[in-house]
Amino acid sequence: MPDLGKYGVEVLSSYGASLVLLAGLLVITFARGRRIRREMQAMEQQMQTRGGAPRG
Repeated sequence: MPDLGKYGVEVLSSYGASLVLLAGLLVITFARGRRIRREMQAMEQQMQTRGGAPRG
């Protein structure tokens, strides 16, 4: 590990905070993708049972 001098705590904590934020963004992105995929599948099922594309 490199010698970070007197700012070691600040540098390491900023790296940690950045990693936590990136992980949070990944979780939110994947969760939203799953939700959207489920909603699209439900819409496709409704369109198939109604027999075609929605009008209007």
